[in-house]
Amino acid sequence: MAGSFLPTLGVWLANELGLYSILNSSRDTKLLCLQRFVRLFAYGASTLILALYLSSVNVSDARIGLFMSMTLWGDVLISFILTIFADALGRRRTLMLGSALMTASGVVFAFSGNYWILVSASILGVISPSGNEIGPFKAIEESTLSQLSPPAIRSDIFAWYTLLGNAGTACGIVICGWLVEWLKTQEDWTSTKAYRVIFGIYAFLGVVKFELSLVLSEKCEPEPQKQEYQQGTELNDVEIESLLSSDDEDGTPKTHPEVQTNRPSPASRRKRSIWPSLSPASRSILLKLCILFAFDSLGGGLVPASWITYFFTTKFSLPEGTLGTLFFITSIIAALSNLVASSISKRIGLLKTMVFTHLPSAIFLALIPLPSNASVAMTFLILRSCTQNMDQAPRQAFLAAAVLPSERTAVMGVVNVVKTLSQSGGPVVTGLLAGVKKFWIAFLLAGALKAGYDLAMLRMFLGYRSREETAAEDREERRSRDGSAS
Repeated sequence: MAGSFLPTLGVWLANELGLYSILNSSRDTKLLCLQRFVRLFAYGASTLILALYLSSVNVSDARIGLFMSMTLWGDVLISFILTIFADALGRRRTLMLGSALMTASGVVFAFSGNYWILVSASILGVISPSGNEIGPFKAIEESTLSQLSPPAIRSDIFAWYTLLGNAGTACGIVICGWLVEWLKTQEDWTSTKAYRVIFGIYAFLGVVKFELSLVLSEKCEPEPQKQEYQQGTELNDVEIESLLSSDDEDGTPKTHPEVQTNRPSPASRRKRSIWPSLSPASRSILLKLCILFAFDSLGGGLVPASWITYFFTTKFSLPEGTLGTLFFITSIIAALSNLVASSISKRIGLLKTMVFTHLPSAIFLALIPLPSNASVAMTFLILRSCTQNMDQAPRQAFLAAAVLPSERTAVMGVVNVVKTLSQSGGPVVTGLLAGVKKFWIAFLLAGALKAGYDLAMLRMFLGYRSREETAAEDREERRSRDGSAS
């Protein structure tokens, strides 16, 4: 009995955790997930020591905050330009260009300590002050993964994509922390020299990511215009819906009349515009999501990982090795929680998974600065990590299902730009608060903003049905009608 139970349990767990989905995915899907691991490894390594490096070259707290904000402003510009034109210019080329900018930034940070040179490199290149995504990569990769993955397993693919990113961050942080601590014990090695080694590794990983982008196949590029048109026509009756599905007073769902769409002429199909176009329904949902994501990102911008490491160093005098181990633990927990999120979303839906997992993390975030004991503060940080990223994979799947396939790269790019722009206002505020010994206020504000985002998301989108869900139900209804008629 036990012999038959264990294999059955193993199959059940593999299905629940989406293991079969990622193993049976295409080569390009695996390469994109590997790219994310390499990139987030580099981000994690640099994030641990970014604020400490700037402080070691005599940059004040206020200017460190300004540096982080200007870095994010530069990312807004670079990301907007590259993601808006990515489909027209080629997704693989855009990913390679972003990798080259990442390498250039690492080289500058490895050899220069001048504040304004570093600012210029962070604005024009790719440096992450938070350890999270920055640059054009995420929007392009998410759009490509959505194209490569069937809707039934898309949430699983995004869960593993997010998990590998968090695992990369964890590995980068812990290796960076202990490497820096070891280098500082060597003769004639100062903290600044040790930090610059990390940025050299960052530049090398940019080259690795460039090579991984180079071997992606043609399947990663946007689908031909004709296919995109046919998909848009199939979902046309959904495009004219209002954002949220509504029922009549007696509870009967409203029906939607068929809408006739003019097919584009062959000449217009051959001529492909570099500017993406969005349907009215997509513009409506994009506006609402951007407003909500802006509040969440502003909260995240107040306490990015670089500021949290700086907080623990200045308040509790934790060494880099201990910090690396602490953030390794939190990142691994956050990574594994994504697989749980995928299983939960299959039962209660994407939206409820997003809200009910993210809200506890906002509360624990607000509690981090209150204890005077380092162990208690670290406990709150670890508790926050248990559900901190569980909303990411459901949110990516939710957004991908809400817009047309041909719109995904542009929509995800706009969302990431809005999130980064909102996030950019946070570090400079935290820098000013840290300069007057009021660092704890930033944590409270961040927790309040993130909790408000969760509650507003639930209020606005509870009961929402995506384009794909509505289209599938409409097709099933038509098949049933046709079967009854015959």
